[in-house]
Amino acid sequence: MTLIATFLAAACGRTTAPTDNVPTSATGGDPAGTAKAGLDAGEHKAVILATTTSTQDSGLLDVLIPAFEQQTGYTVKPIAVGTGEALKLGEQGNADVLLVHAPASEQEFMQSGAGTNRTLIMHNDFVLVGPQSDPAHVQEQKTTSAALERIASGAALFYSRGDDSGTHKKELALWAATGADKPRDSWYRETGTGMGPTLRVASEKRGYTLTDRATYLAQRDTLDLRILLEGDPALLNIYHAIQVNPARFPKVNGQGARAWIDFLVAPRTQRTIGEFGRADLGQPLFVPDAGKAEATVAP
Repeated sequence: MTLIATFLAAACGRTTAPTDNVPTSATGGDPAGTAKAGLDAGEHKAVILATTTSTQDSGLLDVLIPAFEQQTGYTVKPIAVGTGEALKLGEQGNADVLLVHAPASEQEFMQSGAGTNRTLIMHNDFVLVGPQSDPAHVQEQKTTSAALERIASGAALFYSRGDDSGTHKKELALWAATGADKPRDSWYRETGTGMGPTLRVASEKRGYTLTDRATYLAQRDTLDLRILLEGDPALLNIYHAIQVNPARFPKVNGQGARAWIDFLVAPRTQRTIGEFGRADLGQPLFVPDAGKAEATVAP
């Protein structure tokens, strides 16, 4: 929370950003990178990015942000929190752009008028992971609902993020799909933390958890957990970028937010996203989706 407070204090002192488009090398309007040189020193201001922890824990932001900064001259200040918290920051005008993965909540955000320019960026999927021994026999199940029912009936330890993140929202929807309310028994435990810490707790306590594939793969060498259920269409995990609406919040950096979204959908960046993780982990962690119809995206 101290980190978030620091960024919010900085946001309160921002000056109003111009709202016209900026040509960048990411959009193809400036292949030589002269847009960076064309920005006056006063325009080299930070872009405050509120994003899900999975983009940080997977290491993707460590690749994308330096490339964006080099191409455009902007500085990105990421605030990695759960999607619910990221959307709240947007609703308050305390972020310039969001990168989130909870489509139903995103739609509510857009309908409220707080956001604009919602853009499909990429997807991966969620997976159920658990201890090597798999006491609930999750691996034998064909669907996520059946797997969760086995965990519940066997009172096997399950660790929830419990933080209103996109992953937490998905998990609650999956429990609801079983016809049951959110579990309240002692075997169901909430960590109130991000994906990385939740995975570590589940590993140490030999419990189950729902995780995005990218964060699990990035950390699996440090975990005593394995993927037990994957491939269920219900486990699709879609990421959108959303610009915080400068018409509602005049002090947001609308110019920088648009530049960030243009960068994410640019062919070069989409190739980077599609290859991220392949060299080190043997498989890409995300599938690039810019320009696709969301209905065509599948895990």
